[in-house]
Amino acid sequence: MPQRRPSSRPLALAALGAAFASAVLASACAPTPAAPHAAATPVYSYKVIARHPHDPQAFTQGLIWKDGYLYESTGLNGQSSVRKVELASGRVLQRTALPNDVFGEGMTDRGEQLLVLSWTNGAGYVLNRADFSFAGTFRYPGEGWGLTRSADTLYMSDGTAQIRLLDPATLRERSRIQVSDHGRAVDQLNELEWVKGEIYANVWQTDRIARIDPKTGQVRAWIDLSGLLRQHGSGTRGADVLNGIAYDAAGDRLFVTGKLWPDLFQIELVPPAKAAAGKR
Repeated sequence: MPQRRPSSRPLALAALGAAFASAVLASACAPTPAAPHAAATPVYSYKVIARHPHDPQAFTQGLIWKDGYLYESTGLNGQSSVRKVELASGRVLQRTALPNDVFGEGMTDRGEQLLVLSWTNGAGYVLNRADFSFAGTFRYPGEGWGLTRSADTLYMSDGTAQIRLLDPATLRERSRIQVSDHGRAVDQLNELEWVKGEIYANVWQTDRIARIDPKTGQVRAWIDLSGLLRQHGSGTRGADVLNGIAYDAAGDRLFVTGKLWPDLFQIELVPPAKAAAGKR
């Protein structure tokens, strides 16, 4: 009797089962794909458009542009002041001293008035912009560093990663935002300026300005001003840190300076792609 060939079906099923088991095991042992990383916060460079004289004795704390002039607040006990400055010459056209026991800090305008912070006194000052006469004071807890405003809100920094939102009429705190970059708190926020719907903030003791979303506190972009005074200024002797941002909305001009700097610069921001291309 001829020998019967064994059926190939059980062998095929066995092979298929082994292959399936191997695939399941391989899938179970395979590493889980990593979640994609969030895009890095863009870093802008700068181009110097113009350089203007700046009083090297001015320990700049606040800086704004208003009706064709710069207004500046300066610090240091016994030397703190508020000034009206001519851009082209750097000449101080008007000046008033703050009390001797006050270390002046940030400043912004409120219509025909100027609002000036003090560092550790817990008090701010209201000055009439026309003649710098004192029109009142306001109180706040903790330290005062920087001050700016939008159409309906005042923004105040205190050296931490928080920015306080104040009512411009009552000067009382409404709320706060926490400033962060990809979840990392950004503290040492100093001089502030409102620019095209963003808060620009000097980060103390760095050459960087943070561009902050005023609703979320997220840093939308950075501005790296490394080498600004050293490479484009008239000297660096005695100069302190970068501090001071003013924006001329009508002329779309951005000005920056620093504490005890001999120069004030008009700059233009250079997007990351163009900055990288320029280095090739």
